[in-house]
Amino acid sequence: MHCVRAVFGACLVLAGAHLAVAASGGVSTTSGEIIGHPASKRTAVTEYLGIPFAREPVGELRFAPPLLSEKIGVINATEFVRASLNPVTSNFNNAYSSNSLSTFAYPNKTANFDRIVGKFLGQGGVIGENCLTLNIWSKHGAFLSLNLTERGKPVMVFFYGGRFTIGGTNNSFYNGQYLADSEDVVVVTVNYRTNIFGFPGAPNVTQNLGLLDQRLALEWLRSNVAAFSGDPTRITIFGQSAGGVSVDYHSFAFANDPIAAGLISHSGTAFSFIPNTAELAAQYWRNVTFAVGCATASGNVDEGDEEIMQCMRGKDFTDILEAAAQVVAVGDPKLPAAPPFQPTVDNITVFADYATMSAAGKFSKVPYLLGNLDNEAGFYRIRAVVAGLNMTDTQWSIFNLEGFTCAAAQTAAFRATAGVHTWRYRYFGDWGNLRLYDCCPGSGAYHGSELPMLFGTALDVSGVANGAREERVSEMVMNAWAAFARDPSAGLRELGWPEYHAPTPGQSQGMCHSASDTLVRLAFNDEEGISFVNPNVYDAPCAALGGNVAGAQGAF
Repeated sequence: MHCVRAVFGACLVLAGAHLAVAASGGVSTTSGEIIGHPASKRTAVTEYLGIPFAREPVGELRFAPPLLSEKIGVINATEFVRASLNPVTSNFNNAYSSNSLSTFAYPNKTANFDRIVGKFLGQGGVIGENCLTLNIWSKHGAFLSLNLTERGKPVMVFFYGGRFTIGGTNNSFYNGQYLADSEDVVVVTVNYRTNIFGFPGAPNVTQNLGLLDQRLALEWLRSNVAAFSGDPTRITIFGQSAGGVSVDYHSFAFANDPIAAGLISHSGTAFSFIPNTAELAAQYWRNVTFAVGCATASGNVDEGDEEIMQCMRGKDFTDILEAAAQVVAVGDPKLPAAPPFQPTVDNITVFADYATMSAAGKFSKVPYLLGNLDNEAGFYRIRAVVAGLNMTDTQWSIFNLEGFTCAAAQTAAFRATAGVHTWRYRYFGDWGNLRLYDCCPGSGAYHGSELPMLFGTALDVSGVANGAREERVSEMVMNAWAAFARDPSAGLRELGWPEYHAPTPGQSQGMCHSASDTLVRLAFNDEEGISFVNPNVYDAPCAALGGNVAGAQGAF
């Protein structure tokens, strides 16, 4: 048996700093005077939407590192800005097209299937090149003075997923107003470049622009978030799927200046998939440059890299996206394909051997909360049906292990061994309003299904209100994540969560929260509390896989 402990309850409310209000009535920042408005459902929260943190990545800044936004006067920050660049063709090698996933006859799909999948994939969002903006939600009180002497609120900065191929912040899954209201934290979501515009793979230029976009947003927040009642010394970055991988990447790339005081990775770490080599990324880039007429079939033989780049900067972005959507990635045709335009090893922002670096402790030593869902494949099975892939249950089990369970186990073990405050969870919630299909098997706790619990957005996502137990689980998750953000070193311990340590292979499961039971189960059997088990209950098959992730390349 295992002990079950309820941890939901009243949140700790801190006296936050007051907003720095400019003469215009807006909030003064390095980008200008930002004017927000009350959030639609939580009017005690002010939301500031579409704040530019970088200059428009167009012209000479297309396929270039981001530059901080210049001060541009008064900004009416009341609407989301367009999403980052998505593929415009329903080719399944890029197959995150919401049209191809949410409007077909998946077996036994629920009444909410189309709505949930469409919203998860950002269906109906406007795409465009000028996407480097962020959104802030901050609960106000009886202030609006220039008093900045009090300690500010914890700041929670979210990076969305989408396998670095799609994504945007105008998404019902992670609207920040409910979390900001319930827990009195400052919530931020960040737009970053995806697909070929964020990860072009062009040779002899700066790589991984989307990750640099994220970093610049953090730098902007360090300089400006105090004006929104946030504490720049208590910034937690958290992300889901590719966003979770991004969080881990930042801990290696910026180990000496992480900006973040805490890290949270949902369903993805640096061990979750293999990034492109520089050679493979350049091959994909040249396929596109040839398709749009910027290079001959011989690639870089007849044209120089700079000439090709200048040509690409002059092309219409939709033409480039259409060409990118036709690139077929190298991989096993029997498995979901990895996207061609994704992080590339440059040994600056993305590295070739995270195991060696982790063993040497070459990451930022800030507290880490990470975990995954019990049935991540519940979402990806839909993609496989669309693509005509017939994967066995064994293959799906390996998919879950390699990309998620074992990746989280590796990351958690390295951090805990290095003395980093580490917590690891596994989420099991399977709620009727968020279920995608009923059998066989059912969708279960599928990839992304914890986000409505954390952000309090399940009604907006599904159109159906939470049940009583589901609502209490949502409160529990929100409270735990906010407790971590308030005090990354001790907040979860105060809620009764044990710090993680990796068990030795073959170590048996302990009784009732023993020293070996350090994996936290959330909503196990849809319980309202938490339980603790030995990680080997789920990690035992990882040793035989030996760190291989080939079976999970189509994830994230």
